Amino acid sequence: MAIKQLNKTKKVVKAEKKVIPPPASESSEQESDQSELENDAEEEEETETATEKEETKNENVTFKDLGLMQPLVDACEQLKFKAPTEIQKESIPWSLQGRDIIGLAQTGSGKTAAFALPILQALWNNPSPMFACVMAPTRELAVQISETFESLGSTIGVRCVVIVGGMDMMAQSIALSKKPHIIVCTPGRLQDHLENTKGFSLRSLKYLVLDEADRLLDMDFGPIIDQILKVIPKERNTFLFSATMTTKVAKLQRASLNNPVKVEVATKYSTVSTLLQYYLFFPLKQKDSYLVYLLNELAGNSTIVFSRTCNDCQRITLLLRNLGFPAIPLHGQLSQEKRLGALNKFKSGNRNILIATDVASRGLDIPSVDIVLNYDLPNNSKDYIHRVGRTARAGRSGKSITFVTQYDVEVYQRIEQALDKKLDEFPVDKDAVMLLQERVDEAQRFAITELKEQHATRGKGGRGKRQFNSDDKDRDDDSVQAGAYHSKSGAARGNRQGKKMRK
Repeated sequence: MAIKQLNKTKKVVKAEKKVIPPPASESSEQESDQSELENDAEEEEETETATEKEETKNENVTFKDLGLMQPLVDACEQLKFKAPTEIQKESIPWSLQGRDIIGLAQTGSGKTAAFALPILQALWNNPSPMFACVMAPTRELAVQISETFESLGSTIGVRCVVIVGGMDMMAQSIALSKKPHIIVCTPGRLQDHLENTKGFSLRSLKYLVLDEADRLLDMDFGPIIDQILKVIPKERNTFLFSATMTTKVAKLQRASLNNPVKVEVATKYSTVSTLLQYYLFFPLKQKDSYLVYLLNELAGNSTIVFSRTCNDCQRITLLLRNLGFPAIPLHGQLSQEKRLGALNKFKSGNRNILIATDVASRGLDIPSVDIVLNYDLPNNSKDYIHRVGRTARAGRSGKSITFVTQYDVEVYQRIEQALDKKLDEFPVDKDAVMLLQERVDEAQRFAITELKEQHATRGKGGRGKRQFNSDDKDRDDDSVQAGAYHSKSGAARGNRQGKKMRK
């Protein structure tokens, strides 16, 4: 049951006494009718005024009003958090009362601060090491959550550590031995440390947070989370937050919530009103030409292009670089250092085109993103919502354009049905697109040759080759989206013209 807004004011409308007039002439009856109309108008005006007052009161709620202590209120001001978002208004008071939370809100609505602020306040009141553990589905999201905790807790001296795959386990073990307050992790690497790092346990844990809970509670991560839940205290607070969270009883029971409060400030599938969504329909063979045309037309904007597979991502990046675009890739077959480097370059504005798989679709807060291009359609509407949620965040406007070929119509219609709206077609000059075809074809050939050389080099030298070992128990969304890990040669399944690249 969705929680109603707190301290909701009652609408007070004064009732006018109606006096039955004596029999009168036709003119007096008209005057009486006119008087009644005026009374009705006054009643409507008073009702509108009461509603406006109610909305104003809700809009004027501050972080202090939610029950947060002054150091955290000051931290919010320093981070330019002007006022609590809807999910923060609804969930923070319940969290401060010690209740478990199931939070469902649109992406970009401030879910991270909604669980970080109550945890930091509880930590201040009862400081202890290993106080809270936050699980995230991707490594980049884990790093971002840690940065949020450190920013909000800067005034109270909070210590955080990020435990994710792709990084040195020994360095992480040393960081854990220093007894941090907050652990932000991916499930696979946390399990590795629980099994292999001497002296590390979560027996003193007070808070468990599952961010992007729909992904963390699916079958890929379920067995690992089950094992982790067996070794942490049952007496704890548990928060589940997501933009598109499934509500199956079995999945919620797995997380062992105790009398939770469900805070729902969005429908199951929804996007923000400030996001303009479009589609483009064209033949498959013209896909790259339309991409180049759009990037030319939208030059100067910060853009994320989502592809389905790692090889598609790399190929598109090489194609655009051959044409002079400042593109940078982000996918699961890059080393963790390169992934964070690509993300930082894009955030800082050194590169304004990011070619990414779904590893970048979950929860990442990149404020400057103007446009999201869905080069490949996602397999389901949940992933579409997460992708387009990278723009139009925190009240800003944004634009998304989805590519639809003759083979994507059914998937696209399912997305429209889930959104319960029809998207508008993005206007393009088809003649201008055709003029680009020859140059794009040439750049495609260069990109394919370059990608073959990269695979050959990686195969001979053994450098840069992804090792699919236990590290990948926290595998990212792009590998799930692609269906399976690729072969060591990285066969280019993304080459739509039917060409296959082997080592």
